[in-house]
Amino acid sequence: MSVVATLAAGLPAATGDGAVAPVTADFSNDTWWIWLIKAVAIIVFLLTSVLIAIWFERKVVARMQVRPGPNVHGPFGLLQSLADAMKLLLKEDVTVKAADKLVYVLAPMIAVFCSLLTFAVIPLGPMVSMFGVRTPLQLTDFPVAVLYILACASVGVYGIVLGGWSSNSTYPLLGGVRSTAQVISYELAMGLSLVSVFILAGSMSTSQIVDSQTQIWWFLPLLPAFLIYVVSMVGETNRLPFDLPEAEGELVGGYTTEYSSMKFAWFFLAEYINMLNVSAVATTLFLGGWRAPWPISWINDGMFNEGYWPVLWFLAKLWFFMFVFVWIRGSVLRFRYDQFMKLGWKVLIPAALVWVVCVAVVQGVRQFSHLDLRTLLFVLAGVAAVFVVVSLLIPARKEPPRRRRSGPEVIDPFAGGYPVPPLPGQALPPSPRKRLADATPTNDPGTTPELTQEVHGG
Repeated sequence: MSVVATLAAGLPAATGDGAVAPVTADFSNDTWWIWLIKAVAIIVFLLTSVLIAIWFERKVVARMQVRPGPNVHGPFGLLQSLADAMKLLLKEDVTVKAADKLVYVLAPMIAVFCSLLTFAVIPLGPMVSMFGVRTPLQLTDFPVAVLYILACASVGVYGIVLGGWSSNSTYPLLGGVRSTAQVISYELAMGLSLVSVFILAGSMSTSQIVDSQTQIWWFLPLLPAFLIYVVSMVGETNRLPFDLPEAEGELVGGYTTEYSSMKFAWFFLAEYINMLNVSAVATTLFLGGWRAPWPISWINDGMFNEGYWPVLWFLAKLWFFMFVFVWIRGSVLRFRYDQFMKLGWKVLIPAALVWVVCVAVVQGVRQFSHLDLRTLLFVLAGVAAVFVVVSLLIPARKEPPRRRRSGPEVIDPFAGGYPVPPLPGQALPPSPRKRLADATPTNDPGTTPELTQEVHGG
């Protein structure tokens, strides 16, 4: 909070009446063929970026683990991803007999189509001249563009959930259920981390958020929200160490276990496009979008923030986040499921809520009162001190002493109608074989007295 208060005096968020200064994203000159060119360019960019991302991930992980990466197909192995795509395209397509055929085929399509929608509202650059027409490097924008991005991400998860359910198999179903719990947990933290950006920028329009970062990028005053978003975006995309829905060690492959050929490739494509999507959102909302970094932005009165130069800065920031994804995958082990849920519900969501309250208080005092920032800091420090003193003075509630058990509690695993594994401090009842072994005499249970006498020569 002190970071926000320190930098608040120089933030260009809003004017005195709460209105945000107008931005340069003007789509009034666009025609149908300009829309078509932009849409096709976005799809081509995403598909080629996925191929590059697969090669990039293999190369970076290979360098981190000191082993050769793809180096056979094409120079530097650049055509390896294309060879893999052709292999999936020509591979035999197997359909599970017991699956729900319609939903089984529809699920990967939902995942891919929803992942392709996000980039429609991502600004890639300022106003440029495209075939003689002045248009922004953005397909479209509207006042709630960020909510549209969150909605596309939420609907895309239905592809994973339905894919796991329609396969009519145990491991895919478990992967789909895990994905549901994961998205609910980490979308809450992700949405709360973005609220502080809306408060300072005064808008949920992506182009206006980029325009509000002319003087300072939001990741500096909103560093806690930025860190929460980075952790949440890894969980949102089912990437290591949060790839619980497709954990190979326990679920074989999760929701993709019963998929092959191009239907599997669609899920694979959706995962990498979602990585590009969340990286583009982080770039737009926290790293200034397409704006050049300091001090390049000051050269020749912002020459590098005009024309097609900003596309280069946007791509550089986007691939920085892609490198973070690969870096985490190559260095962090997979979480246990209880650790994963505890991080989301007990750490990220409470921290995001507290940060949103702090940012709202500071911004509200700046706009709607004449209180000096230094006085505000003293007031907030006093409130925090009172809270600490009160928490120390209230005596802790003493729990009654627990009776020590002589051993673990024996439970019936089928009491609820389905098997439940024992928790810490619990144990399963002995198996019938063990009870029979304990009930037999110390002699060999497989021998009779007559056989024992014959063996010993009696």
